Amino acid sequence: MQVAIVTGASSGIGQGAAIRIAARGIGVILTYGRNEQGAVDTVAAIERAGGTAVALHLDLGDSSGFDGFRDSVADALRSTWDRDAFDHLVNNAGIAQTSLIADTTEEDFDLLMRVLLKGPYFLTQRLLPLMADGGSVVNVSSNAASATSGLEPGYATYAAMKGGLTVLTRYMAKEFSARGIRVNAVSPGATRTRLADDAFTRFPEVVPAIAAKTAFGRVGEPDDVGSLIAALVGDDGRWITAQDIEVSGGYQL
Repeated sequence: MQVAIVTGASSGIGQGAAIRIAARGIGVILTYGRNEQGAVDTVAAIERAGGTAVALHLDLGDSSGFDGFRDSVADALRSTWDRDAFDHLVNNAGIAQTSLIADTTEEDFDLLMRVLLKGPYFLTQRLLPLMADGGSVVNVSSNAASATSGLEPGYATYAAMKGGLTVLTRYMAKEFSARGIRVNAVSPGATRTRLADDAFTRFPEVVPAIAAKTAFGRVGEPDDVGSLIAALVGDDGRWITAQDIEVSGGYQL
């Protein structure tokens, strides 16, 4: 059985991706930060459908813990799947916060950088020795980094880090190709997740405005993005690498 690691799978896009990946017969190691119950729920959903999953804690903003996390992954691989390697990595975990450039503190900037760019960079680096040849990496970026999606004041730092992740995706694809590892990015548009302190729940009035700017007339749901991630991880994506695919339902089309 193949095994995938999905970071930030206690809710939202990561949860949707983990469930979709497991439905393809792939074992899942999923991570959580503060939402342990959400991770338990994701594991339970996968197991109810006949899949296999393990939840591990990971603080993506603290790279000093990555070696220990790698060791935990190795232990889970051996004890649950009798394997020494995993096949796919989905760098999904993230945070979102907004502030105008004039108001952004260095602390805010550094936090977003650690979680959204430095975290995926060095987590992937640490996990590479455990990754099987011929596997895949999917980085979850954002259409906020796209020049064609329209710019919203307050997202400069977030978008800059996600843009860096998109560029990193291409370099990963180049460097990892010698091992047959595919690397792609997906860039969701506005998606109903718990990001920004569950902003969609706290500010439901923004939903109609976003839907009005979207070709399909609604905001995205986690499964809309999770299904594409699963396709890229699966054999469907075997001839796709170095791509950034927007998943926004035609935002600003």
